[in-house]
Amino acid sequence: MVVDSNELRKIYENSPFNNLLGIKLAEFEEGKVVYSLETRPSHLNVNQAIHGGVYFTLLDSVMGATIRSVVKLPIVTINTSINYFAPVANGETMLAKAKIIQEGGSIVTAEGTIEDENGHVFAKATGTFKKIRNI
Repeated sequence: MVVDSNELRKIYENSPFNNLLGIKLAEFEEGKVVYSLETRPSHLNVNQAIHGGVYFTLLDSVMGATIRSVVKLPIVTINTSINYFAPVANGETMLAKAKIIQEGGSIVTAEGTIEDENGHVFAKATGTFKKIRNI
């Protein structure tokens, strides 16, 4: 089901899972999506750093939203590879953005990055997604 950009924005602003984690849609344009997350104690792991699953969720979400903003079709994640570069402390704001690096007929690959407000990179991921045409 193809939907327009305004409908997509609403879908991502109202994502139950993103809202549960506190992920906010900071920017939404075709091909340019930015998520922000102000970290809080519930995001911490046993080492008192932000859990790697939070990084992964943020990257998967921003790559998926960026792709869908362009293809206008539902998508599903096929595979993701992530590299963690630095820990994020409680109270810091994480910013996630992505870009499409390859689009085929049914498969799209994107690269996502998590940074702080000063551009310091915490993690990068590459994700492969499948377009779903029959929903």
